[in-house]
Amino acid sequence: MSETLRSDVLISGGGLVGQALALALAHHGLSVRIVDPADPVATIAPGFDGRASAIASATWQMFEVLGIAGRLAGHGCPIRAIKVGDGAPDSGRGGELDFVTADSDPPLGTMVENRQLRLALAAALADAPLARLSMPATVVSRAIDAHGVTLTLADGTRLAAPLLVVAEGRRSPTRDATGFSIANWSYHHHAMIGAVAHEKPHGKVAHEIFYPSGPFALLPLVDDEQGRHRSAFVWTVSERDGPGFAKLGERGFVAELQKRAGGVLGAMELVAPRMTYPLGFHHSASIVADRIALVGDAAHGIHPIAGQGLNLGLRDVAALTEVLVEGARLGLDLGDAALLARYQRWRGLDNMMVSLATDGLTRLFGIPGRTAAAIRRTGLGAVQHMPMLKRFFMDEARGEAGDLPRLLAGTEI
Repeated sequence: MSETLRSDVLISGGGLVGQALALALAHHGLSVRIVDPADPVATIAPGFDGRASAIASATWQMFEVLGIAGRLAGHGCPIRAIKVGDGAPDSGRGGELDFVTADSDPPLGTMVENRQLRLALAAALADAPLARLSMPATVVSRAIDAHGVTLTLADGTRLAAPLLVVAEGRRSPTRDATGFSIANWSYHHHAMIGAVAHEKPHGKVAHEIFYPSGPFALLPLVDDEQGRHRSAFVWTVSERDGPGFAKLGERGFVAELQKRAGGVLGAMELVAPRMTYPLGFHHSASIVADRIALVGDAAHGIHPIAGQGLNLGLRDVAALTEVLVEGARLGLDLGDAALLARYQRWRGLDNMMVSLATDGLTRLFGIPGRTAAAIRRTGLGAVQHMPMLKRFFMDEARGEAGDLPRLLAGTEI
């Protein structure tokens, strides 16, 4: 029988959230092992993930503590303003509402290509002696008892720890197999994502236009090596129209893209592969069970309308790290139910509130008709003229609202 390899925490899932958690725990002295069926070399290949993510300012402070921010130098574009408009017929287009940061304030977020995030995390984990990767590896059995969790891999290796953290994404097999109750529904929309080079500089401004068919966003990226201005796009269309747009040739797709953008960035050309995926909502009633904790999309999947999906998962990382590190210092069992209950209380409400807020926005801006458009314009105009309310929304975008874990405040635990 093969030897059992023990660690303080096992993480099932080696995506951005799983790797960030492994790094945060190892940075604070806990041994951790990631298990994932994906080949780590494949996950950092240029064509693996063409998306880009808006990293909230509070999350960036955690990156600075963990040594990731330095590895992303030159790859992040700060978002200094967000312009929001209603693209419904007769509503006009452009800046009905804008959020602009002062030069002395932190940005609303920093846009980074997911591939650069993966490269930075991989390099940081390679320098973390307490972090180990079992990738690619397939789990063939899982045992949970009073003493801990044991995973048996296809090659016979056994991994054991007091706690298993599930970071497997939206379609988490471990979450589903262990009986978590999930509320979920489809938005009957598809998101098309990619990146474009464009004629006009973006000025570090993000644009979001709400059409009845779904939101359309342009998010600023750093210029490429040839000096071309670039932005990521997230374009939401109804599920009946998604296949048709996906079949468009590059020329026709770019023409439609420029039409949605309203010429704000001038002529465009695609500079990254297009990706399309269906949009849905899911939320786990609980994020902990017997010696198991959920993080990231395994716990909550939201609409990309506000760009908060990854940040929500990284807030899970910061909170769970603080709970486990403090528990370890007190000599507690890291799978103890009372310890996990603290994580549930800390993250449960925030996850629910953000999930419901994004769902509500999606539904509000999807209502067709002139009356609905007029109500939205009135609401946008009201927020535009209320500085305190705008500040609240800006703090939310930065991830600075609520009971922040120390990592999100930029300090060690």
